[in-house]
Amino acid sequence: MGVVVQKYGGSSVADLTRLEGVADRIARSAARGDRICTVVSAMGRTTDDLLALARQVTETPPRRELDMLVSTGERIAMALLAMAIQKRGLEAISFTGSQSGIITNDRHSDAQIIEVRPVRIQDELSRGKVVIVAGFQGMSYRREITTLGRGGSDATAVALASALGASYCEICSDVDGVYTADPRRVPEAFLLEKISYEEMLELATHGAQVLNVQAVEWARKTGVTVLTSAAHREGGHSRVSNEGTGLPACGVTVAESLAWLSLQGTEGELQTRLGQLGLPFRPCRGGAETETTCVVAPNELPEWPSLRSELTGKLGRRLTLREGISGLSVVGEGLPSDAAGQALETAKRSGMEVLGVETSPQRVTLLLAGDKTTSLTAALHRTFIETLGRPPRDLPE
Repeated sequence: MGVVVQKYGGSSVADLTRLEGVADRIARSAARGDRICTVVSAMGRTTDDLLALARQVTETPPRRELDMLVSTGERIAMALLAMAIQKRGLEAISFTGSQSGIITNDRHSDAQIIEVRPVRIQDELSRGKVVIVAGFQGMSYRREITTLGRGGSDATAVALASALGASYCEICSDVDGVYTADPRRVPEAFLLEKISYEEMLELATHGAQVLNVQAVEWARKTGVTVLTSAAHREGGHSRVSNEGTGLPACGVTVAESLAWLSLQGTEGELQTRLGQLGLPFRPCRGGAETETTCVVAPNELPEWPSLRSELTGKLGRRLTLREGISGLSVVGEGLPSDAAGQALETAKRSGMEVLGVETSPQRVTLLLAGDKTTSLTAALHRTFIETLGRPPRDLPE
């Protein structure tokens, strides 16, 4: 019997009805003879509600105490799911991240997994039990509770799949896989049956919410095949592995609530100031020749209000900071050499104000004022993806 790791997101267990549906799905998997390790997120909006509660106490809650608070959400979900599975006649046991042997670095709120010691999980799987693991959390080498950042349950699942030698890791959510764009924004978007680690990493880093960035990095490093599928309906799925889509452009993504910074000064000065505050430097083209521009993702920073005040205080009027910025990215392993020019021309025809452009060999990102991005997302999809057609299907052997 092989080991299969399944992960269920918060929307998949948002209420007891959906949680019971997940228990049925796990029971069907176990009936096929697989040994099941399940990773579960907090139910519904539990994490958001806990974060909001913390911010009623203080605008900048300490990261350590945030981890102590928000990690409770997954413990609730794991215990309830274990009860639901036992009700179906199967043996099940739930473990926290620390009990599961997930060791992280010493950074709170966005910790990185550095090692997995799944001894207790292996013992219980060998006894025929379904093991339920609280996602999104681990224990640092200093024995502190840590959390892995938004979508961190995906990273928990992939890291466990690698440590357990699982046949594959299945990420179950409300969608049945990776699409070329958000179908709610672009009805013409289509499901990608296969996608490479590199393509998926670019999509995840720049707005696609199907998979967490750390999870993709773990999968690429360890060679774990990841399947993304819907938790509560039958349908297709996407396979993330070494095999790419075969498309020059594989997706258009949207990242919202970014901050755009423009400094009347040198790139080195802005990079140094950001580094002093622990902020990554993401340079982009835009603004006057005497200005340096970059972009920051405040949603990933619990202490952003205080960091913003410190940054504006040090740089004064030389700094222009605009929040509520959106980043639209076109991703692909075969983008044309003039992809940035084509994207800018598409934005111009759509009447959108472009503040800056980020580029890499596999990506072009347009930074836009405001969040009215749906029309441009569709236009970029037409320009870079629809004109090239769908990838060929795999032929049966």
